Formats: sequence, C-alpha cells, structure tokens
Amino acid sequence: MSRTRTYRCLNCLEHTVSREFDTSHLSVTCPDCESFERFVNEAVYQQFRSFEESPPTAIDWGRLDRTEKLVVAERIARSTKTIEDFSVVEQGGDGEGIEKEAEPGGAAGESVVSDL
Repeated sequence: MSRTRTYRCLNCLEHTVSREFDTSHLSVTCPDCESFERFVNEAVYQQFRSFEESPPTAIDWGRLDRTEKLVVAERIARSTKTIEDFSVVEQGGDGEGIEKEAEPGGAAGESVVSDL
C-alpha cells in the first residue's frame, strides 16, 4: 500500500489534497479559492511556517521574498541541506558578484538566496 502525501494551496492556505506520490509541489485548481495554484508539499509548508514563526539566525530570513523562503524550506525539507547551506547575497544590476548557485531572476539591488 502506498503512502499518501498532503499538498496545501499556497493561495488560500486552507485547501489540501492527498496524492500517492512524493513531489515538491503540484499545480492544480483549488476548489476553495478557485485559482490555478501551486500546492506545496505539506512537509515543505510546515518547514516554511516554522521559519516564519521563528526565523533562522544563520541567514537574513526577513530579506527573502516568499518564493525564496519556499525554495529554502523545500530544499531543507526534501534533501540533506541545512539552513547553514544557504546565504543571502546582493545582486547587482549587471549580475556581477552573484555566486553561481544563486537563484536567477532578481532585479538590481535585490537580495537572492544562494544555495552553497
């Protein structure tokens, strides 16, 4: 018998679905808020909530946007990474000085999370 995993709607944070496979997230229409949203793995969501309630001191958690926080939570919950494996770096307008592993897409002067 397969183990089921729970996934939570990131829009309303209320509706959950269960599936018999393990992935970081799904994209489906939420029957509660009626939006086509990402449903995040419940283990990832719980790690995210834990960091929101008690921000880690190893990185500047408050400078990260929600997506970056979810990336960190996902990598910690679903791999062997720890919070010490991440850092927040400034992204210049030309992208100079960004570590190779930094998440793409940040604008000039924005912080990005780097997976060391």
